[in-house]
Amino acid sequence: MLAAVATAASAHFAGSADVDLVDRLRAGDEDAYATVVRTMGGRMLAVARRFLHDEDLARDAVQDAFLSAFRAIHAFDGDAQLATWLHRIVVNAALMQLRTRRRKPEQSIEPMLPAFAEDGHHATRPVVAWTASAEEALLRGETRARVRAAIAGLPDRYRTVLLLRDIEERSTREAADLLGITENALKLRLHRARQALGTRLQGRIVPA
Repeated sequence: MLAAVATAASAHFAGSADVDLVDRLRAGDEDAYATVVRTMGGRMLAVARRFLHDEDLARDAVQDAFLSAFRAIHAFDGDAQLATWLHRIVVNAALMQLRTRRRKPEQSIEPMLPAFAEDGHHATRPVVAWTASAEEALLRGETRARVRAAIAGLPDRYRTVLLLRDIEERSTREAADLLGITENALKLRLHRARQALGTRLQGRIVPA
């Protein structure tokens, strides 16, 4: 769970430190705002970059997320760590950026999918079964860069579904709601995204 990894990396914000920081934010302490931006900004920018391949858009998404979080800090109930809460706001802000730019033509996923002959067999060499989740592969040091590159090469709508379900570990319903599509549409899109990922990784890594 990459969200959990980010949370673990923010352990110094847990417990009383988190409570103290939130109290200072609620009181309008500018030093507390600066602390959050300085300490969490880099990690949150990395999250936005996974969804957005434009550095300016990613930075805009993080800035929007911080502003939204600071404005809504009184609604933070403390059930999750501050970093986890902010992480989710950054993801939502990145999705908003994607919706804004979706008016542009998007690359087709068809060339990335397995090709089949008329008899139902693979037209080319068989596609390696993708048995490991995208996140599990990302946590294996020898494959991390390759998997990231393969995911990054997917069209926006498929990359986003894969990130939400396999990396962010959002539920099918939550991911569908975030994207404004039906659960069935999300499941189909996720299936095709995983097929395309397996095809892109074919011959590059050996799934676990």
